[in-house]
Amino acid sequence: MRKSVRGNNASSFTANRMMRGALRKYALLFLLPTAAAFAIGFVWPFLWGIDLSFFSFTTLRFREFAGLSNYVRVFTDPYYSKDFLHALGFTTIFALVSVVLINVLAFLIAYALTKKIKGSTVFRTVFFMPNLIGGIVLGYIWKIILNDVIRVLFHSQLVLETKYGFWGLIILMCWQQIGYMMIIYIAGLQNIPQTYIEAARIDGAGSRQILSKITIPCVMPSITICTFLSLTNAFKLYDQNLALTGGDPAKTTQMLALNITKAMYSNGANKGIGQAEGVIFFLIVVTISLIQLRLTRRGETVL
Repeated sequence: MRKSVRGNNASSFTANRMMRGALRKYALLFLLPTAAAFAIGFVWPFLWGIDLSFFSFTTLRFREFAGLSNYVRVFTDPYYSKDFLHALGFTTIFALVSVVLINVLAFLIAYALTKKIKGSTVFRTVFFMPNLIGGIVLGYIWKIILNDVIRVLFHSQLVLETKYGFWGLIILMCWQQIGYMMIIYIAGLQNIPQTYIEAARIDGAGSRQILSKITIPCVMPSITICTFLSLTNAFKLYDQNLALTGGDPAKTTQMLALNITKAMYSNGANKGIGQAEGVIFFLIVVTISLIQLRLTRRGETVL
């Protein structure tokens, strides 16, 4: 009996060793198509875009090296700096408000749907569905809805006052993103060991104490992920901004992504400045995202 067990173990060990050897041998071959697609579709255009930000050009055939002048003009040339800095400020405020609202509402909905309420599966599906609709389509749908509401209640339009455009974008962003974040929070809540909660109840802890001392600390990995996703999505918002307000009135609701596109493709403009704005935009998003990840990961609890 022992010999047969040892024989089986030896044969399985040999088979696993051969499999690992084959994987090592052919791993690069299987990774090559994906690596090539990533290099062609992302790495090369990204590096080429950085290179173009140091040139002055309207077409790629005729370009002249400009050094750092494009980056300087982004902040000093009134034609570009006024719109860019306003778009940066508007996007920052939009990101702060939307990230807080999305994560708070998504967590509350997830918390409610994990309490074994009737029809929770249907509610999860309904809340998640808006995330499946494209940004342009969402923008036009909500433009019709919000314009009708604002016309009846305030006798105005989205594109006539900045505050309506701002809150319209907030409503649209929340409606689209809350369902997706809710799914991540539900996964985090379901991963909490019930022994923690039972032990807390035995010790006399109430619902609020369990929520603040056990639930939220244990869900911090989900909070980190959702905050990262909602933050980067807010800064990169383009489709919804284009469809809902188009930056109106007078570019006051223009966000960074839309501003860079306008600077890049306006008639006769130096496209190198648009490229420089894109690089600055990338650095801003990466820096803010890394800071956010560092801060939220400090509060994560290892289960």
